[in-house]
Amino acid sequence: MFLKYKPTWMVSSIYQITPEQLKKLGIKAVLTDLDNTLIAWNNPDGTPELRAWLEEMKEANIPVVVVSNNKASRVARAVKPFGLDFISRAMKPFGLGIRRAMKQLNLQPEQVIMVGDQLMTDIRASHAANVRSVLVKPIVKTDAWNTRINRMREKVVMNHLLKKHQDMIWKGVIENE
Repeated sequence: MFLKYKPTWMVSSIYQITPEQLKKLGIKAVLTDLDNTLIAWNNPDGTPELRAWLEEMKEANIPVVVVSNNKASRVARAVKPFGLDFISRAMKPFGLGIRRAMKQLNLQPEQVIMVGDQLMTDIRASHAANVRSVLVKPIVKTDAWNTRINRMREKVVMNHLLKKHQDMIWKGVIENE
């Protein structure tokens, strides 16, 4: 039961994912959660590090698409400064938003990854869409009120997974499993 919450990879931050790593794995696009993955949930301006990472992906012709459960107006406002495409109301933990993003990109599940900071939504949705996943540490330690509930459940699931799966360790790169 808990396997549907197990990420393919675990890295501290999205900035550790490089075009070289993605190309070695046959990945042509990055789907990413918004809040606490790409930007701090309470600071939509992003960082110079984020801008540099997005530029690196753009130069490598690797599209980055935000897949968020937030409403369209919230996501549009957050991603506008970065010029990113997005899927709002993604209905994570279901795979609907991820499948919509893949259709928009005309890519297959093995050609994309889903990056997120939550097992209960982002990683579970990636399993539902048969897409490899990357769990990252949340950018900030605080969460919006509705995420705090998931974080409590997530601790239980994560502890179980860590006991059962020795390969679940934080790494500096994503590479072949």
